Amino acid sequence: MGSSLGLYHYLKAAGIESQVITPTDYADFLHWLPANDNVLIYQEQKELCQEYIKEAAYIFCLDFNALGRINEMGENVAASSAKKVMIDHHQDPQDFDDERYIEIGASSTCELIINYVKKHLDISFMTKEMGECIYTGLITDTGSFRYGSTTSNTIRTAADLMDLGVVPAKIYNNLFDQNRLDRLQLLGYFLANKIELIEDGTVALAHLTEDELAQYNVVTGDTEGFVNYGLGIKGVQLSALIIDRGYLVKMSFRSTDVFPCNEFSAKYFNGGGHKNAAGGASEEGLKKTIEKFKESIKNYRQHLG
Repeated sequence: MGSSLGLYHYLKAAGIESQVITPTDYADFLHWLPANDNVLIYQEQKELCQEYIKEAAYIFCLDFNALGRINEMGENVAASSAKKVMIDHHQDPQDFDDERYIEIGASSTCELIINYVKKHLDISFMTKEMGECIYTGLITDTGSFRYGSTTSNTIRTAADLMDLGVVPAKIYNNLFDQNRLDRLQLLGYFLANKIELIEDGTVALAHLTEDELAQYNVVTGDTEGFVNYGLGIKGVQLSALIIDRGYLVKMSFRSTDVFPCNEFSAKYFNGGGHKNAAGGASEEGLKKTIEKFKESIKNYRQHLG
């Protein structure tokens, strides 16, 4: 969302009309972003979104590289006569675009948006509002600049955004210090009860049931970052979080340098992402998905130190 709203603010400053459309709702902790109220959610306003997609001259596909990642909305994008521009940093892009700007090693699509503007567009249209959105994406994708994908260019990008008037303390406060009590209570319950160590302590496995989500009134984004806590345990090489969403079991994987999350997720759980951060999904139910994970991970013991 940071990259989408960031580009929106750039185009607005340049006098170009644009509309941000997302396939589903997104994390509550991002709703403070400038122009958030202008975002359309496809699954809630399908007809209006379809009209925008049909009439568009350009469609910027940001932070995804396969139309299946945006669900039903992908069919409308594929059918559109608009020129499609892909800006992304994930591996194995599908061939549906007319123009692409991809850097696999980049920290985030937000970093690439700034690179793209500097190389191809007029930097005078970069605004503070754009900067706040882009800085937010840098923070969330790099784990506050501590992941291995953080480069000197990432830090320089952050500095450029500060020169636009971005205040890092404001971004941090809005992202991390505006929790609902229910979320903090869920986190406490999760840390105290839900993490188990398997594979001789090299894998941290956690899960949350649909009932547990309901008990703590979970909203979109409440479990964001939970998977990272497993990596904070000494000796853990892979942290996995499995969540029963009712309609689907969703999975998140985080690892140290040695474990290929994207490869593992793609092979067993219809997922993908980055080497050290990936996601997946299963329609087999929570119990069977956990069992499948425990069996599948045995085939990757050579990556667990």
